[in-house]
Amino acid sequence: VQLQASGGGLVQAGESLTLSCAVSGGTVSRYVMGWFRQAPGKEREFVASISRSFSSRYVDSVKDRFFISRDNAKKMVYLQMNRLSPEDTAVYYCAATQTAINSEYGNRNAYQYWGQGTLVTVSS
Repeated sequence: VQLQASGGGLVQAGESLTLSCAVSGGTVSRYVMGWFRQAPGKEREFVASISRSFSSRYVDSVKDRFFISRDNAKKMVYLQMNRLSPEDTAVYYCAATQTAINSEYGNRNAYQYWGQGTLVTVSS
């Protein structure tokens, strides 16, 4: 399966941005989908995941600001990001896994497929 992330850009603090991830080469409904991000000099960290049954999970720092969704018919996954802050500046990656169990959704090593990343820059 191939993943193509898009929608990044430069925004000011407090603004919103929606990232998209186009999925091809596989049946998207079979995958747990996740968003991760990597800031300069830091490790790639979990942001959000959405299960096959549409259950979502978030890292604490984005709860109530970010929302993940999926449209299996369109083969798309989205990350709506609200009230952005400079601390959200990072390259954002979408990822997919067929094998991860519930407790592994936040573990980047549990994801087999990765998109190329899209840069989000939040200015203060």
